[in-house]
Amino acid sequence: MGDDPPVIKPSRRVLFALATSERFERTVRGTPGGEHAAARWASRYVAGPTIDDALAAARDLAGHGIGSSIDCFGESVTDPAEADAVVAAYLELARALERAPDGTYLSVDLSHLGIDHPDNEITGRLQTIAEALPAGSAIQVGAEQTDRTDRILGAVTEVRRNGGHVWATLQANLRRSEADGRALAEAGVPIRLVKGAYVEDPASAYPWGEPVDLAFVRLAYELHGTGATISLATHDAPLREALIRALPGVAVETLMGVRPEDGRALAAAGTPVRVYVPYGENWFRYAMRRLAESRGK
Repeated sequence: MGDDPPVIKPSRRVLFALATSERFERTVRGTPGGEHAAARWASRYVAGPTIDDALAAARDLAGHGIGSSIDCFGESVTDPAEADAVVAAYLELARALERAPDGTYLSVDLSHLGIDHPDNEITGRLQTIAEALPAGSAIQVGAEQTDRTDRILGAVTEVRRNGGHVWATLQANLRRSEADGRALAEAGVPIRLVKGAYVEDPASAYPWGEPVDLAFVRLAYELHGTGATISLATHDAPLREALIRALPGVAVETLMGVRPEDGRALAAAGTPVRVYVPYGENWFRYAMRRLAESRGK
């Protein structure tokens, strides 16, 4: 009997390309049995199709002493009418947070609100949602590709200046993030620190692996030193737990379905933990990104 054929595992770069491919999504979901199989695989990462599904997940997490940040799937909206509909959906979610555990947050990517449309007033859209939040809540604005970073951070800083409760997400892999972190801290914007979820040009980003880990640690120490409110949004347990011991008061953020036992253990030990809880019909590309992020390079 001959040797078994080698198992070919796609690289992180290939998986990210597939995660943004409409053609790949149509192919998988259009293949007999493909939609059902993919949905079963993705279900651990997704609360369900409705707001009520997300609220139920948030209540379950609250029973373990864990907070939530709820998001409605969607991205890369360019049509202003569609962006208006998305804002309306987030306003519905903001009102629904009245039925969520106290302190439940809302998450949003600004590409979902139409940041790429040249005539879109993205700051106004974000401000409108922030004003609809119940007391004790906040919006966590996601990081996206580096060509959107200036517009994202500008909108977040302006809404914060206007009294909105908003967080920014800072990507440690971007070479610009040290300066961005200082600016956000000076503006009083709370910061979610992530390693970085996008494949970027080497001129803009550190190589994946040790250089990004070092940048993450350096930024965590620097931001903590400014007195900024920060959370460590990583599933890298050794790195995260070393920083928890070294930097008193930092919080941790995780993704629904990704090593949930870690979050429960951290919460039981007294570390504030918040879980990203997405819902909606457009789950496919999100699930693909979770797979891509599990690849080391």
